[in-house]
Amino acid sequence: MHEGRVLREYELARGISVARSGLVVDRTRPYLACSPDGIAADRLVEVKGIYSCRELEVEVTVAGVAGCEPVRCSRSVRIVPDAALSSAADAGPYDALVLPGGLGGAQAFCQSQLVKRALLEQEATGRLIAAICAAPTALRAHGLCTGRALTSYPTFRDELVAAGYRYLEQPVVVDGTLVTSRGPGTAVHFALELVGQLCGGERQARTAAALLSAA
Repeated sequence: MHEGRVLREYELARGISVARSGLVVDRTRPYLACSPDGIAADRLVEVKGIYSCRELEVEVTVAGVAGCEPVRCSRSVRIVPDAALSSAADAGPYDALVLPGGLGGAQAFCQSQLVKRALLEQEATGRLIAAICAAPTALRAHGLCTGRALTSYPTFRDELVAAGYRYLEQPVVVDGTLVTSRGPGTAVHFALELVGQLCGGERQARTAAALLSAA
C-alpha cells in the first residue's frame, strides 16, 4: 500500500495528526524522549509514560532524534526535549528504551542510525525495550527481537507477521525484555507495565489504584 495512503488512513482512524517521537526510560539516569523533527506527536502516549515514571521518581530525560527543538503534538501541545539523542545515547546504559507511537515517528525511527544503535545496545545487554502503537515497526526495520511476541496499532499487523514476529491482539504484550502495546487507548496499560518493570509490582498496583485503572 502506498505510504501516503497508509498515513492518511492512519490519521483518519486515529482522528489526530501522526507522531514523530520516541523515548528511552531509565530509573537511574534520565528518561529519554526522541523527537525526530518536531512534527506532530501523540501527546497521550508520550506524556503518560513520562508522567507515570516521574511520579515514582524514575529519573527521566526527554531526548530529540533531530536535536532539542520542541515537538509539536496533536492538538498543538508541545513537548520540549531535555537533550539530543546523539548526546543522551552516550549517557547509558539505560534500564529501558521506550519508543512511543505515531506513524511519522516510526518512520523516522526506522531511518535513524542513532535509534538503531541504541536499540542494538539494549538488546545486546538484555535490557528492556518497549514500543507502542506504530513504533514496533522500528524493531522490524533494524532486525531486532525477531520471532518474539508483540503487538502494535492494528494497521501494522501484517507487516510484523511477515517479518517473523508472533503477533498478539492484546493491550500489552510482554515477551522477556520486550514490552509492546497497541495505541492511545492502551497507553495507561503500557505506562503501568513500565512502572511494574522498573519499580516493581507493589508500586505498579498503587499507581493503578491512583489512576483508577486495573494493573
